[in-house]
Amino acid sequence: MIGARTAIIGVLASLLVAGAVKQAGAADAFRQLKGREITAKFAGQEFTDEVHFAEVFGRDGSLSAISMGKRKAGKWRVVGDELCRSHERDEPRCHQVWISGTKVQLRQPGIDITEDGVLQKPAARN
Repeated sequence: MIGARTAIIGVLASLLVAGAVKQAGAADAFRQLKGREITAKFAGQEFTDEVHFAEVFGRDGSLSAISMGKRKAGKWRVVGDELCRSHERDEPRCHQVWISGTKVQLRQPGIDITEDGVLQKPAARN
């Protein structure tokens, strides 16, 4: 009986480790976009978390955002290998762009907080 329990515990531990390795591999699937790739991916698209915010990146460098029900206008551009956004009177904020499929993370070196969302065709909003 003790041998069977030990075997079951061993199998469960193996499954947990395999799941953790699989998740770590999925996290590693993100890759950093370079300048031209950022422009190609973002122009004409919407970056959104599908709940709190949505930003539409116009092909002309315009930026139309809605965040927590408030609309803002701004501009966007790519500087080096970073996406830079400025809303109305705000200073530009630049981020590295990391992508995995449609999932996007905007990262700033040295800061552990990311802006997470997806890229998609702009949704119709009122």
